[in-house]
Amino acid sequence: MDLLTLFGAVAVSLMLLFYVLEHRAPVFVLAFAAACAASSAYGFAQGAWPFGVVEAVWSVVAVRRWW
Repeated sequence: MDLLTLFGAVAVSLMLLFYVLEHRAPVFVLAFAAACAASSAYGFAQGAWPFGVVEAVWSVVAVRRWW
């Protein structure tokens, strides 16, 4: 497994974890937004720009929910 794949796996795993924990505290909504941004970066770095765009949108939505 190369570093890019590991980064993507960790980012998506953290998205799932923080999504499950969102109801516990607002900080997890912000953490979910950060994980979405990391997943977006992974998507663009991998060359899957549609995935990168969708994750970027999710990140913005989550930040607005947190705000």
